Amino acid sequence: MNTDPKLQTKLYGLNYCLNSLIKLFDKKNLSNKILLSGPKGIGKSTLAYHFINYVFSRDEEFSYNLENYSISTKNKSFKLVENLSHPNFYHIDLMNEKKNIDISQIREMFNYANKSSFNDKHRFVLIDNVENLNINSLNALLKIIEEPNENLFFILIHDNKKSLKETLKSRCITFKLNFTFEKTIEITGKILNRNIFDTLNDDLIYYYFTPGELINLITFAEHNNIDLKNHSLKNFLLLLINENYYSKNNFIKYYIFTMIQIYFLKLLHQSKSKNEINFQYTKFINMIYYCNKFNLNSENLFMEFKKKVLNE
Repeated sequence: MNTDPKLQTKLYGLNYCLNSLIKLFDKKNLSNKILLSGPKGIGKSTLAYHFINYVFSRDEEFSYNLENYSISTKNKSFKLVENLSHPNFYHIDLMNEKKNIDISQIREMFNYANKSSFNDKHRFVLIDNVENLNINSLNALLKIIEEPNENLFFILIHDNKKSLKETLKSRCITFKLNFTFEKTIEITGKILNRNIFDTLNDDLIYYYFTPGELINLITFAEHNNIDLKNHSLKNFLLLLINENYYSKNNFIKYYIFTMIQIYFLKLLHQSKSKNEINFQYTKFINMIYYCNKFNLNSENLFMEFKKKVLNE
């Protein structure tokens, strides 16, 4: 399944937030600096694309369908945004293999922001992974958004598991997005048109997953002919490590990081002797932290976890 947010024509679970954005926009009360904050995979970028299509398509054929919260693939603006060729839309994200959004990306956007809008219509700058701005790119962005041109809106997408500078947050209207576990399961089931519990072993279900994370996991398993129903957490971790899947798929690398933490929590729950487990838990959590912070090679971490914790 293609999970590219700009291709998701149906909005799930975030209708209430889209309605709020539309209401403020239609009343001309919407701030031109919007921060969508929530866990990765909840649909923040998809929500942004739906709101942008609502604005762009109002005077076009096949305009946004508010009854079904859906975008028509026949809509002109949808096709232009899909191809990154809409004159009133600009997108910034982490470039391949880059750790931060570079200042050069902000400078290029600055040229766009200072141009006159196409047909005097609304323009949007969408910045994904805004928490990955470095100090230089952040300062450059702050200067631009202080006094943006008329009809120019900035939508910033923030993974709330990562910190964001208060100097940026304080300038934005923030929408905090989250789902209950039950809502996550319901939405994932609707998107995949199946009962998730028929696909996943209970041992693999983490109660703070998002629909996007569950879909990525299931898509990965199907692509690699892995039956998730018949894998315990330990067996699945061993499979991912032994087959070196983490070096080929960033999602799997971070999935393993998460499930290592869950594995330790299960050990602590089951064991009467907790001192050694706590020691190992603290050690591996620190290793994960430094791997994430400095983008270090994670192979040594996984091999040590396999040997010392999984006893394999």
